[in-house]
Amino acid sequence: MASMATFFVKTSFPSHSLTKSFETRFAPPSKVNVFVGARSRIHPGLRVSSGLIEPDGGKLVELVVDHSARDLKKGEAFQLPRVKLSRIDIEWVHVLSEGWASPLRGFMRENEFLQTLHFNSLRLDDGSVVNMSVPIVLAIDDEQKQRIGDSKRVALFDSSGNPLAILNDIEIYKHPKEERIARTWGTTAPGLPYVEQTITNAGNWLIGGDLEVIEPIKYNDGLDHFRLSPAELRDEFAKRNADAVFAFQLRNPVHNGHALLMTDTRKRLLDMGYKNPILLLHPLGGYTKADDVPLDWRMKQHEKVLEDGVLDPETTVVSIFPSPMHYAGPTEVQWHAKARINAGANFYIVGRDPAGMSHPVEKRDLYDADHGKKVLSMAPGLERLNILPFKVAAYDKTQGQMAFFDPSRPQDFLFISGTKMRTLARNKESPPDGFMCPGGWKVLVDYYDSLVLTGNGKLPEAVPA
Repeated sequence: MASMATFFVKTSFPSHSLTKSFETRFAPPSKVNVFVGARSRIHPGLRVSSGLIEPDGGKLVELVVDHSARDLKKGEAFQLPRVKLSRIDIEWVHVLSEGWASPLRGFMRENEFLQTLHFNSLRLDDGSVVNMSVPIVLAIDDEQKQRIGDSKRVALFDSSGNPLAILNDIEIYKHPKEERIARTWGTTAPGLPYVEQTITNAGNWLIGGDLEVIEPIKYNDGLDHFRLSPAELRDEFAKRNADAVFAFQLRNPVHNGHALLMTDTRKRLLDMGYKNPILLLHPLGGYTKADDVPLDWRMKQHEKVLEDGVLDPETTVVSIFPSPMHYAGPTEVQWHAKARINAGANFYIVGRDPAGMSHPVEKRDLYDADHGKKVLSMAPGLERLNILPFKVAAYDKTQGQMAFFDPSRPQDFLFISGTKMRTLARNKESPPDGFMCPGGWKVLVDYYDSLVLTGNGKLPEAVPA
């Protein structure tokens, strides 16, 4: 059986000119006939198309400079005012550089920031709208702002003093933290993980501009070959002759209920007339909160799922989505869906309470579990994407396997939550046979065995992925 750990060759795309009206920085859209389908369900009358869906704005943005110009840009960077990036800032540079946020060409200026906060979308120069629900911004403090002075360019460095990018034609504006938090999360309650990591102690200013990334972002953690860019993914889908791509995002281990959903989705697409629908299994690889299973362990578990034949490697592409995680529920799930359009997906599977979490103060979920899928079915700029609501799967005690829930016999089904799954693995207890493939479960148990508890019995603080 083929290994999922495969290297792919990068596809080159030409650089795109930039239009400046309305202070936007988008590649101009091209007019291409694309697949357009149902919004909230798969409709039997959908037209089957063999081409990949067009990126937002018509062209895939790539912001890494040509190899021949890298030494020159490094030299320029050392002559410019510097902004030191956090690990999460670097993840956003990665996201922007590869075009996940196409047609955005850099950290947001105020015009783009306000559109994102208030409309969850950006209006392009031709009047069309693309979805953009989470701000992609870079914060600086008063001292950094003073050091930048009147310069129109700054260099972005990592914590080791290496130049990563140049931000051109910059704009500095106030960082309205409370408004940003309230509009993104719907609450300003203390304890929101991403807020505490990136906003609470961040500077009072935001700096936007056009990015020139000096070299592709690499993490040297043994997982870089999984971090396929949208261009590389599109190339891989083309190599596999995909006539449909359906994306499944997750930040947890894959159990057999997930696998049932994914294999059933492929069957439904085949029944519609598609010849070779390809699954994009796309775990989130950026910052996650402390109690989530770390990325390297999740990737080991996903690999076992393919090795054990739960998913077919021939019709599955496993890749890491580099975005940080906000846990912002219906607001963030729009970003997750929009980014997959740019990677070539025209179908997106949405589950219960996508991107949700428990309320940080009260004993309840922060978001309504059904709002994510409802929002996706009517979100501005996502009209081209087919939304596939998550069918509820649970453990069928009569069959000894995961199955779609049958409300006519609820007593036969056992729901195993993520919390319950983690508790079983931590205690080295086995789940019911058929819940997860044995190889995948062993990886999860091994992860909890590897944890070294601190003196007060709490898990160690997470290092951003």
